[in-house]
Amino acid sequence: MSVDPNSTISNGHETSLISQEQQAKLNEVRKLIGTLSDKASVYCSDASISRYLRARNWNVKKAAKMLKQTLEWRSEYKPEEIRWEEVANEAETGKIYRSNYTDKHGRTVLVMRPSRQNSKSIKGQIKYLVYCMENAILNLAAEQEQMVWLIDFDGFNLSHISVKVTRETAYVLQNHYPERLGLAILYNPPKFFEPFFTMVKPLLEPKTYNKVKFVYSNDHNTKKVMEDLFDMDLLESSFGGNNNIGFDINIYAERMKEDDKKMPSFWTRANSPSSVTQDAPSLGPIRLDSDSNASENEKLHA
Repeated sequence: MSVDPNSTISNGHETSLISQEQQAKLNEVRKLIGTLSDKASVYCSDASISRYLRARNWNVKKAAKMLKQTLEWRSEYKPEEIRWEEVANEAETGKIYRSNYTDKHGRTVLVMRPSRQNSKSIKGQIKYLVYCMENAILNLAAEQEQMVWLIDFDGFNLSHISVKVTRETAYVLQNHYPERLGLAILYNPPKFFEPFFTMVKPLLEPKTYNKVKFVYSNDHNTKKVMEDLFDMDLLESSFGGNNNIGFDINIYAERMKEDDKKMPSFWTRANSPSSVTQDAPSLGPIRLDSDSNASENEKLHA
């Protein structure tokens, strides 16, 4: 069956028509996941199911299995209930934060600075990553469902590479946030990072790999790349922009606390037929059925 993988359903707003083939596959996934609690049903909007189908190249059984696993994870982990106070210590150095600007396509921008890692707790690091992902989704424009990652490698050295953290991070993003990444810009990665990236490349689907762009400040094409994507007056100077205001943990903390207040109503409004339905609040228990036709080792497809 031929299905256009580039046809998307934006952020819960069905702004483009779903083909009959795609709708049929959406309906098949709904049948396979079975009866759900009200809250789980909120999560399983057409927009959400479409992302899982695209992540699994429109393979219905694999998409359904992946979605079931996410429903169980959200039921147990409750990512939408994480609040700033629980992760504030992980955020102090500005190793990951949501910028106060979007790209020219209206996509939320997450800034990542791996050299500012301040924690040895893998559990804490992953919890903060999940918090940042949920916050980024909360702040997506109505017409968008994907985000941009700006990864600054300033000060990065070999001690900042952790295969275990990379594996745990990949697992969460791979399995529970499919099709959320629009573009990842690796800004000034050191030469020794390239072999590491080559090592993890086999984990990536070609579609995901093509979302990764290496950008170097000493490359004359860099400025055009950034100008095409961002308003340079808003973009931080560390990425070649004109904004010299650095990360301030106190200001950022206030922003996050305000966003925390929005989170419950953000998910509740998904009960409305015209709502933006992306992810759900605490989900009821989900039973996972085995699927011998679905691979246990899917490639990373963020």
